[in-house]
Amino acid sequence: MNRTLPRWLLAPAVGTLFLWMIVPLLMTLYFSAVHYNLMQPGDKDFIGLANFEYFITDPDFAASIGNTLVLLSSVIAITVVGGIGLALLVNDAFPGRGLVRVLLISPFFVMPTANALLWKHMMLNPVYGVLAQVALFCGLTPVDWLTDHPLFSVTMIVAWQWLPFACLIFITSLQSLDREQMEAAGMDGANPLQKFFYLTLPHLGRPIAVVVMIEMIFLIGVFAEIFTTTGGGPGNESTNLAFLIFKQALMNFDVGVASAGALFAVVLANIAAVFLIRLIGKNLD
Repeated sequence: MNRTLPRWLLAPAVGTLFLWMIVPLLMTLYFSAVHYNLMQPGDKDFIGLANFEYFITDPDFAASIGNTLVLLSSVIAITVVGGIGLALLVNDAFPGRGLVRVLLISPFFVMPTANALLWKHMMLNPVYGVLAQVALFCGLTPVDWLTDHPLFSVTMIVAWQWLPFACLIFITSLQSLDREQMEAAGMDGANPLQKFFYLTLPHLGRPIAVVVMIEMIFLIGVFAEIFTTTGGGPGNESTNLAFLIFKQALMNFDVGVASAGALFAVVLANIAAVFLIRLIGKNLD
């Protein structure tokens, strides 16, 4: 009885968590298999895989997949490279290092909507934004970033918020780097580049894999930044998979097609997660 008591005490929490996860999934599965439009709430005819077919054949589907992949790869590349660079800069002791580290990490705690509004009005506005004022100061014509380069603008906004996360992971990892090994390499004539490529970078292999896995899973669902700044446009130039699901659900009022798109995104995220978990497992071996 003593051995089973902890399990019985944990059962309510585990059961609640299970229901909290499984009920929305089952509802999404159900809605994806029926014709359910909010404009016709009484009609819920079973239509099988027709919602999936409609979602995949949507004119914006191919563009949304391409934009999602570009956004994912660009943000991950920027955060990994930039995070390693910033971590190396603040790794050695200097006056005010603690304050600098806090400032580097702070953007990660800004809400996505507030982050998007900050960039939209203070940085990227073609009239009074910081980048517009810099262009005028240099004698150049200001660029309307959100109109002329929408996906690039969204990438910069998302990368700015996720860069501190990568930087924090790499700073923590560098604390465990063997200093004696670095000093020995210097005494043997290794230059800074050789130390980085042969000692520091291999040491950061596991943290890099973790950062890539976590960011890939979360960045598939980027939505607030796009909704607040570009609205998926112009046209479909900044529409990603999450925003396409939103358009089907709340603009076309088609819950069935939106549910099918959500399941497609779940499958895509799980495929990426399985691949990256295996990659991390190889690094751990």
